[in-house]
This record gives sequence, C-alpha cells and structure tokens, in this order.
Amino acid sequence: MKWITREKVKVDRVACPWLIKKFVDPQAEFIFVPVDQVSARAREVGATPYDIDGCELGHHGEEVSFDSILKKYRLADPALLLLAQIVRAADSHPSDPHPAGEGLRWVAFGFSALGLGDHEILESEFIVYDALYAECQRRVASAGKA
Repeated sequence: MKWITREKVKVDRVACPWLIKKFVDPQAEFIFVPVDQVSARAREVGATPYDIDGCELGHHGEEVSFDSILKKYRLADPALLLLAQIVRAADSHPSDPHPAGEGLRWVAFGFSALGLGDHEILESEFIVYDALYAECQRRVASAGKA
C-alpha cells in the first residue's frame, strides 16, 4: 500500500507510519508532498491520505490520525491505546493530556531541527516509537498484575 501526507513530518506523521509498518502493512510506502498537492497526488498514485484536513484517517475532535488508524484497522492492543494517549497529547491539545506527550513533542521537534528529510526522520525516529511501545507494554502488563 502507498500512503500520502504533508511533508515536514513531526509527531502524528511519524507515529502513523510507525503504526502502519508495525501493525497494518510492513511493506507500506510513504509519500510526503506539500499540503496543497496531497489530494491530487493521492489520486495520481493510488495512495491513502492520512493526517490532512477532511480525510478519514485524520483528526476528528480530540482524536488524532493515530487514533483514526487504530479504529479503522481495529487495533485494540492496550499498549497501543496507551501510546495513542501519548501521541494525542504530543500532537494536539486534548482536555486530559498524558504527561509523556510533552516529551514526545520535544523529541519530534528536535528531529525536525536536525534538518533531516522526512524519510530520514522516519528511519531515525521509529526506534523512539519502538521504545515507547515497549514501555507502554510494560506499564499495561504491570497494571494488570496490581
């Protein structure tokens, strides 16, 4: 599958490709273009748009694109749901933000400040999401033992 979104990725536009590669389509390809080109290019190359205004896999209310992908693909792993709270807090301004969100926002903006391209940021930052997911798994498991 091909996926397309706005260029200059930060929180949700890194979290979503990580989620897609890990749990939806390991062979997924990601295309990043200026915002005004997303719709036309999506039709041109047969790509699924995400994290743009008005698309199915975008922000809806307090939920971010990561939440939309979890719902569409019925991903209900409690650790992913916890990670979604962190992504939501880092990418938007929910009424009850997870405290780890601010740290993730700093990491995302830090990667952006390095001057890397979008694909380089994905490649570099996926390990951050691997680590966050591992910690979410650990916390969910320990909460279940309490």
